[in-house]
Amino acid sequence: MKMPAALAFSLALGLGLLPTYAVHAETLPEAIQKIEAKGATIKGEFAAPNGMRGFAAEYQNRGMALYLTPDGKHVLVGSLFDEQGKDLSLEPLEKLVYAPMAKAIWAKLDKTSWIADGKADAPRIVYMFSDPNCPYCNLFWQQARPWVESGKVQLRHIMVGIIREDSPAKSAALLASKDPQNALQQHEKAGKASTLKGLASIPADVQAKLDANMALMDELGLSATPAIFYLDDNQQLQQQQGAPAPEMLGKILGKR
Repeated sequence: MKMPAALAFSLALGLGLLPTYAVHAETLPEAIQKIEAKGATIKGEFAAPNGMRGFAAEYQNRGMALYLTPDGKHVLVGSLFDEQGKDLSLEPLEKLVYAPMAKAIWAKLDKTSWIADGKADAPRIVYMFSDPNCPYCNLFWQQARPWVESGKVQLRHIMVGIIREDSPAKSAALLASKDPQNALQQHEKAGKASTLKGLASIPADVQAKLDANMALMDELGLSATPAIFYLDDNQQLQQQQGAPAPEMLGKILGKR
């Protein structure tokens, strides 16, 4: 899954925005309510040209611009371009939908059951959904060593079990270890020679952690590991699926 394109840009189109609370301060127009009833969540109202009213909505984890016609009876859905070819929907969706969505995702990642790899005071944090049997997770672990060992990056491994039948039990063994950070270090360092064994019986509290990690993975629409989340140099949320190509490492991990 790639994050919506709006997350990757810093836009300045100069389109006036109304506070999000303005939408809730009065009843939504009936035509907008009909769209809301179909599953869209209205996140805010913004100024639109020619007597229209613009509404930013979230639908299936994507931003959607709604334009209510002056008669209040019709709704146009999609991008609106001005005479210079600028998409007037981008900035409202960035501010009212994508930026809050990214902030919420980052907060959810922080609350998962992750195992730290690197110094706690590292200036850059990178989250990754990781399966103990995933060779590409191990590849990214190896790729990241210069940044982690220099103290510049802390990887946070969100343990899941999706690749093999024993993956959940192995993730549980790491999470239940007396020293999860060292256990993970030894497992990744050994690579294919790892002797990590899954738990024969997973304690209820550890199973709850795995279930919560898997639930977030499903919520984000992810189906494979590693799934990597990081803040770029502009502090905007980005996502990388799979072990990154060498030229991507600097974007994900920062300067060496």
